[in-house]
Amino acid sequence: MPILSLTTFLPLVGAALILILKGDEAAVARNARYVALWTSLITFAVSLVIWFQFDRTVEGFQFVEQVEWLPALGINYHMGVDGISMTFVLLSTLLTPICILASWETIEKRVKEYMVAFLGLETLMVGTFCALDFVTFYVFFECVLIPMYLIIGIWGGPRRVYSAIKFFLFTLAGSVLMLLAILAMYQLAGTTDIPTLMAFTFDPDIQFWLWLALFASFAVKVPMWPVHTWLPDAHVEAPTAGSVILAGVLLKMGAYGFLRFSIPMLPEASAYFTPLVYALSIVAVIYTSLVALAQEDMKKLIAYSSVAHMGFVTAGIFSMNQQGIEGALFQMLAHGVVSGALFLCVGVIYDRLHTREIARYGGLVHNMPRYAFVFLIFTMASVGLPGTAGFIGEFLIMVGVFQDSTWVALFIATGLILGAAYMLWLYRRVVFGELTKDDVRAMADMSWREKAVFAPLVILVFWMGIYPVSFTSIFGPTVEAFVRDYGPRMEAVAEGGLDAALIAPALAMEQSEAAAPAAGSQ
Repeated sequence: MPILSLTTFLPLVGAALILILKGDEAAVARNARYVALWTSLITFAVSLVIWFQFDRTVEGFQFVEQVEWLPALGINYHMGVDGISMTFVLLSTLLTPICILASWETIEKRVKEYMVAFLGLETLMVGTFCALDFVTFYVFFECVLIPMYLIIGIWGGPRRVYSAIKFFLFTLAGSVLMLLAILAMYQLAGTTDIPTLMAFTFDPDIQFWLWLALFASFAVKVPMWPVHTWLPDAHVEAPTAGSVILAGVLLKMGAYGFLRFSIPMLPEASAYFTPLVYALSIVAVIYTSLVALAQEDMKKLIAYSSVAHMGFVTAGIFSMNQQGIEGALFQMLAHGVVSGALFLCVGVIYDRLHTREIARYGGLVHNMPRYAFVFLIFTMASVGLPGTAGFIGEFLIMVGVFQDSTWVALFIATGLILGAAYMLWLYRRVVFGELTKDDVRAMADMSWREKAVFAPLVILVFWMGIYPVSFTSIFGPTVEAFVRDYGPRMEAVAEGGLDAALIAPALAMEQSEAAAPAAGSQ
């Protein structure tokens, strides 16, 4: 059974059902909510089947599906998952029903269209992580912009149109260069099949230009400094659920692109540009953490913290050892859960007081103790408290980066201190202190629906922190093969230059071929 295609396109079935709903506005809105919720839950259940049937001892792609799409050009509909992409598929299908439930009462206008946009977004997110053809990937990757643009531009805040256009232009500009890279790779290799391109050796003269073209797209998506400025605006103006998906899944697409395309297809160029990535990661960690300390808007603070956390991720990826890459993958998964939960925490009190200004709150522990407890859990996870999801990824990244460069590890480590500073400072101002404002005193604690939204995220934060092997065992074999296959080529560039990296494999092959007849004659 084509289970990956089923997981990918099942949300579109729910979207089609919502589109044909008729009746009065209230009934259509109610039915649209239920159809979207049940569709997303069924999709999550199907993805769990993939998760449990995934062979954790295999390093290659599984559940592979391939159908001719444009046979004249050699472009196919090719789907499959390995240990790297499997976790992101599950993350996408997990966060979607949570976002729909979180939007249950807050979205009151154009509910039908909102639910269709979210289900369409889920299809595109899952398809991005399952695609094994570069053109298929590009279609999913780019089309993600459309529903997110609509979610921000229609259901966002007062400056929603400006933020939506800025988000669209930034990401589209980078992706145009990626399209040029795809065309160049097709001309050189004669295929857009991702596994084939991963095994193809591109000429060093063209590798650097291809790497820069891909980097332009993925760096914007991460986002890396200095192309991160669209993110705070998008987060501030997006509805709560839009911010959850943006931080939880869409930012991971850039880092996923580095792992799926930049390093395996262009390893020599990746090694050459590793110092650049390290430098940008250090700036992202330190600079955006300092900017987060100065924020008075809760969403902006968490948005800048996302840039800092993704700086850890990019450093871990380009450390090019198993600890660093596994830490980056675990950190992406943990950040998707924790950052999404923090935006949900902001949404809970925003729905009551309709402001995100930190100074307007204070003393919530007195009248919202359950909310204060949940907020504390995710704050500690963001800080990286041992026993929570945030600790494992950061620890592995630090170990991996330290093996590659002690100086980079030293600078990256400052983000741990600054992260604790801005998150605890945020929690102190919002939750503790005297309850002096009448409107804050009148705020009710979490409802049953809000508890249902947070419950799976709380469980997941502790599960990942206490039993991380249940996740690292998924991507461990794939990462081990990744480092084994591409690590030596990157090390050769670092030690002997690009020429040595390209000549060494050819010499080794010639020596083995020469040794074979000699052994036969003996």
